[in-house]
Amino acid sequence: MRALIQRVSKASVTVEGAVTGEIKQGLLILLGIEDADTREDLQWLARKIVGLRIFSDSEGLMNLSVADVDGHALVVSQFTLHAKIKKGTRPSFIQAARPDKAEPMYEEFALEVEKLLGKPTQKGVFGAQMDVALINDGPVTIWIDSKNKE
Repeated sequence: MRALIQRVSKASVTVEGAVTGEIKQGLLILLGIEDADTREDLQWLARKIVGLRIFSDSEGLMNLSVADVDGHALVVSQFTLHAKIKKGTRPSFIQAARPDKAEPMYEEFALEVEKLLGKPTQKGVFGAQMDVALINDGPVTIWIDSKNKE
């Protein structure tokens, strides 16, 4: 399971002209699910993201988590995080999980983040063409892969 996390001052997702999720200060989480992902990957990733100390404290140091700053989360499904570009110039997405596996895991991940934050998680629409707007705060952008826990 892969996530690209962006610390934002605000972010939103629009599908067919309607806003489906929006937040102010918090994290925009682009989430990619692969066939090999398990519930343990999902839980580890949610805990890691909610616990990341990437928000500034009173001294301007990154010492606070999204929970510490009473921030929000917006989760957007992003199968393209599993793109393989070893051959040629057209990405292969063969490693990305099919929708019948990926969608329930995406929904469960959003619920896990919601549980850890203690507030509703905003979401995009799985499989939809989405317009994602954000103001990256910092900028702070972090890549996490549950199969490569660095």
